[in-house]
Amino acid sequence: MSALNARQTADALPYPALAHEIEVLLRDPGVVVPPRTVQALAGGGSFFVMPAADARVAITKLITFIPDNATRGLSTIQGDIVVFDAVTGERTALLDGPTVTARRTAAVSLLAARRLAPRTDGPLLIVGAGVQGRAHLEAFHQGLGVQEVWVASRSIASAEALVQHAHSLGLRAQRVVDADAALADCPLVVSCTSAQGIALRAHPRTDAFVAAVGAFTPRMVEWAPGVCRWMATQGQLVVDTRDADHEAGDLLQAGLDVSALPTLADVVRDPAAHRRSGPVFFKS
Repeated sequence: MSALNARQTADALPYPALAHEIEVLLRDPGVVVPPRTVQALAGGGSFFVMPAADARVAITKLITFIPDNATRGLSTIQGDIVVFDAVTGERTALLDGPTVTARRTAAVSLLAARRLAPRTDGPLLIVGAGVQGRAHLEAFHQGLGVQEVWVASRSIASAEALVQHAHSLGLRAQRVVDADAALADCPLVVSCTSAQGIALRAHPRTDAFVAAVGAFTPRMVEWAPGVCRWMATQGQLVVDTRDADHEAGDLLQAGLDVSALPTLADVVRDPAAHRRSGPVFFKS
């Protein structure tokens, strides 16, 4: 059995190749992904059990999400991905859960941007400078060629650290104080906050692509309900998977019928049927 640490897991999952493989899997009717199980924990966190299988492998992601772990000096997301041979049932690999979570999420946003973004040249606005902010910065740089990034975060230190990371990759980067104001200048937007309250209240550009990552329970929210309703009338809403029907806090709190929205798999399988003008809001 191969047991990969965080660095080895990341090296095995380069963003452009990962986005491509995700697209291949979305086209494969033999891939089975049941609804994930989310168990509330006594301390306010969540425990996720996320299985999937095809003809070759069966996998399960087992992770915990503890929102206040930063106060303990611990990672917000912890856990593992266990891989089994679908024919023999043998366990074949153990991957680092937080690394897979970060890279899979950013690669899905990258795939969605490739398929749906009206323009991909940037600047890219990242709202929330944690693990997902860093992952999306790297994914959009490697996969779209983005060369300029703006970072907004409640934590000045986190924002400056992400700006410095962008500089180390050769990107132009700056910290911005007002994320709402920055929307006017950024056709690419990623929101990946802790989603404990509304972070964005202004309308994105009419040629914007938004990847809304942070809110993954009905109670969480990043975008104001009015903005989500405006996006629904002026542009296009697409969800990651059907799990969004009961988890997409931004859209549910806006009173939108999430079950009627296309998934990324729908877009990949029949892009012509889901091509619309105006801004795109992709709910991860």
